[in-house]
Amino acid sequence: MSVSYRQPGVVLTDRRFTVPLDHADPTGETIELYAREAVASDKAHQDLPWLVYLQGGPGFGANRFIGRPAWLGRALKEYRVLLLDQRGTGASTTANRQTLPLRGGPAEQADYLAHFRADAIVRDCEAIRPQITGGAPWTVLGQSFGGFCTVAYLSLAPEGLSAALITGGLPSLDAHADDVYRAAFPRIERKVVAHYARYPQDVERARRIADHLLTHDVVLPNGYRLTVEAFQSLGIMLGGSEGSHRLHFLLEDAFVRTPNGHELSDAFQEEAQGLLSYAGHPLYALVHEACYGQDARPTDWSAERVRAEFPRFDAAKALAGDEPLLFTGESVHPWMFDCDPALRPLRETAELLAARTDWTPLYDPARLAANEVPAAAAVYHDDMYVDTVHALTTARAIRGLRTWVTDEFEHDGVRAGGPRVLDRLLALARDEA
Repeated sequence: MSVSYRQPGVVLTDRRFTVPLDHADPTGETIELYAREAVASDKAHQDLPWLVYLQGGPGFGANRFIGRPAWLGRALKEYRVLLLDQRGTGASTTANRQTLPLRGGPAEQADYLAHFRADAIVRDCEAIRPQITGGAPWTVLGQSFGGFCTVAYLSLAPEGLSAALITGGLPSLDAHADDVYRAAFPRIERKVVAHYARYPQDVERARRIADHLLTHDVVLPNGYRLTVEAFQSLGIMLGGSEGSHRLHFLLEDAFVRTPNGHELSDAFQEEAQGLLSYAGHPLYALVHEACYGQDARPTDWSAERVRAEFPRFDAAKALAGDEPLLFTGESVHPWMFDCDPALRPLRETAELLAARTDWTPLYDPARLAANEVPAAAAVYHDDMYVDTVHALTTARAIRGLRTWVTDEFEHDGVRAGGPRVLDRLLALARDEA
């Protein structure tokens, strides 16, 4: 039974659906999906077209908005919006260290999680769309990994779409994970260099923290083991519009003087553990590299292997000389499953996923080349998370897709730019139509 309630300027309705775990076996095991419907208060009784929002990730539930902020306010001018918690995230059947043992051992858990990629999310959308729209197609807005899902949607079920809007999420159609990370590490280094140019005092601060971590065993209050590699991974913030500033504020007062000498402050540790922990989004760590699996080659901890090809990211070598410490970005490594208490019980499961060789294609180049769905994508000029060259190559491969390439925003432009970004994409898609 759906439940409706109000926030300022918006009526919200909780919706729950039952879908197959494996859409190839529609009579088999099922899971539950949760979604929140949003409609402007003054349009609550109008017959409006639908827009479904696919969140970035993988592993994150849809935004829990209060009122009508960011892009949502613009969307509510003409749509009913469905904020979908993709399978395994948010309030949809949870997949984490607490629930996955219900599946059995690591092998059973890995088999289960193999059903949590973009193709399954598209099939989920198609399973629930008739219940929501009465069968009418809807517009999809995909942010980051949600954009990957949108390209899969155009490949697998374009008949379900009236328009496709993508922000910072055009994937390579055929790159192996190794190719993705070989393109990523130079971008990450550029972001770090830009950060140090903005905040040159952070060069010494980062080196001091890294040196402390190389010579001390630091365990954060939540049980997270803060190694130098974990500290470097805080560079994931540098891909967001405010990330450089947030990293600077984290570094500026990292140490306090104690009877035992200088130690990392409680305030630093508290903030760092919140940034590093995967407790709220474990699927990100578990299936992140699986998002790039499309053939018989395993992903095999791609980011960890490729990182070794870029020795400038080696903290010990940087500190042995006078090089600045390089932070890393959006990548998952096996040591995370040792450091993070939310991931430790899932280490063997993650190993099995990394070794898996039966991934199926997520995208259909022939169908994309014949695309008839109005489509538009925002491509951020030096996006730290999604390679611009890969994105534009894919854009050219999707018939009729129009791009807006901009350096005005970082990867989170749909949040930071809100109405302007959505306005631009709608205008591009409608012009093409």
